[in-house]
Amino acid sequence: MSLWGGRFSEPSAAEFKKFNDSLAFDYQLAAYELQASQAWAQALAQAKLLSDAEARQLSEALTELQQAIAANPELPLQSDEEDIHSWVEAQLIEKIGATAKRLHTGRSRNDLVATDLRLLCKALGHQLIDANLAAIQALMQFAERYQAAPLPGYTHLQRAQPIMAGHWALAYVQMLQRDVSRLKESLQRLDVCPLGSGALAGTTAPIDRQALAQNLGFRDACENSLDGVSDRDFALDLLHCASTGMLHLSRLAEDVVFYCSGESGCFAMSDRISSGSSLMPQKKNPDLFELLRGKTGRVLGHQQALQITLKGLPLAYNKDLQEDKEGLFDALHTYLQCLQMLSFAMPELSVNTTHAAQQATLGYSNATELADYLVGKGMPFRDAHHVTGAVVLYAQQQKQPLESLTLAEFTEFSEVIDDDVYQVLELDYGMHQRAALGGTAPAAVKLALKHANDWLHAAEAASKHVRQARLSDADKICDLIAYWAHQGENLPRDKADVLQAIQSFAVAELDGEVVGCAALYVYSTGLAEIRSLGLFPQAQGKGLGAELVALLLWRARELGIRRTIVLTRVPEFFTKLNFRLTVKEKLPEKVMKDCELCPRRHNCDETALEYLL
Repeated sequence: MSLWGGRFSEPSAAEFKKFNDSLAFDYQLAAYELQASQAWAQALAQAKLLSDAEARQLSEALTELQQAIAANPELPLQSDEEDIHSWVEAQLIEKIGATAKRLHTGRSRNDLVATDLRLLCKALGHQLIDANLAAIQALMQFAERYQAAPLPGYTHLQRAQPIMAGHWALAYVQMLQRDVSRLKESLQRLDVCPLGSGALAGTTAPIDRQALAQNLGFRDACENSLDGVSDRDFALDLLHCASTGMLHLSRLAEDVVFYCSGESGCFAMSDRISSGSSLMPQKKNPDLFELLRGKTGRVLGHQQALQITLKGLPLAYNKDLQEDKEGLFDALHTYLQCLQMLSFAMPELSVNTTHAAQQATLGYSNATELADYLVGKGMPFRDAHHVTGAVVLYAQQQKQPLESLTLAEFTEFSEVIDDDVYQVLELDYGMHQRAALGGTAPAAVKLALKHANDWLHAAEAASKHVRQARLSDADKICDLIAYWAHQGENLPRDKADVLQAIQSFAVAELDGEVVGCAALYVYSTGLAEIRSLGLFPQAQGKGLGAELVALLLWRARELGIRRTIVLTRVPEFFTKLNFRLTVKEKLPEKVMKDCELCPRRHNCDETALEYLL
């Protein structure tokens, strides 16, 4: 039975029905449709619009459907219904009869599909974050393996300066870190619930929409019903994230294709990620990376298509919005698959270290070292640049590398050049000199790897069980602090103090319950301290403490803090997290603020540790 047939005296034409129906693709919303319907049934019961018996009957039937969809996600495709909403209602009517018809009280397909789509996007957004983190880890492992392996670096596709292969991989780590940040920001904006907006003007049902939103896992309910049913900014946000992420994967793929080519030969692929030619027996093709590059256009096209669809739409809901799903679903799943393939492929990629090092010496890539050498001898850089250019031209004419020129040849261009120039022209010398933050020297790459590891640990923690504290967490935080203060592990803090400092706290959750907390206290000198760290006993041994510390260290780095301390009776926990021992005498801020007030100040058994960011 149609959801809207009462107004019409004739059935839809078969041609129109085929054109209009959306079940062929919106069946992917089934799990979220059922989740939203469960929450709506509870809200109707709380508003006394359903009896307890009706609510229980609906809940049981919806649970059965949820189990059926979990077992077979394509189950709706076996029907001839118009869309996923029609399919769910038809299934409910078949199961429980007339009670099923009461579920649609006060709601519309307009606010329901907007809610379903947001729920799906939330789920996929978190999967994309996890896939990015896995890809980052794979790139970091490559960088660790080849952190000191020279590689020719290019500008304008011409040899420019040598770099370390680890430095190359970490450049893409930086890009994917930004992708994670964009996804998190998009999910933050997405986290509002349109259910209860009705068709466009709101619902007449006395629903507590804020409670409904939180029941569905949203932060808030949307505050305007017109916007609630017609907003697709969240879809555009995710498409933008996918498009930018795919651009990064495409650039990486282009690099790999080039470095694997016969003209370069610096990289090699295992047979597991390569293909051959049906005609040319010698070929070994980088098809996996070419597909990463090729699928980027597909994702970018979906972003542009939705932008054009939305460009001229008036408020509120219009059938044009049915066109938001196919491209969005395909783009996000394509992006997810490509991230997964990158994680799979990176361990199968290797550097031909001897050949790559030899290639890094070609193309007069040590010319900048010669110019810097001349500057070190007192020559202005612009003059040094001119002299070096003349030396390179001469060496090219002689068909010799710079390091093969004699001292007599060098002094024809400048008398300041001496025998010590030859060590400057060696490959390792120039690369090791670039040790400033962000440089390609092994020491700089090692530091960058440490920072990337710290970032990854914090990001993994934030994507799992820990988050920024909210005002509503204050009571649980007070309970945790009181528990550990009673054990003698923490100083007590009253609720007013916790509320005032709530922005400094992070909390850990299990099954939706706050089970741990920690705070980052910043002293006026710029020193930071991790304090009030504690977990309820049932939450210990699950890695939540390490996750809380990782998140707070990430926050400290974002604030520009260089040194973070902790005073603890369990120093071994923090040494495993790369804290190192220090002494309290080096912490006058801590001594003056807390130690002088501590009842154990004359018999302190805490160990001081520090972490340099």
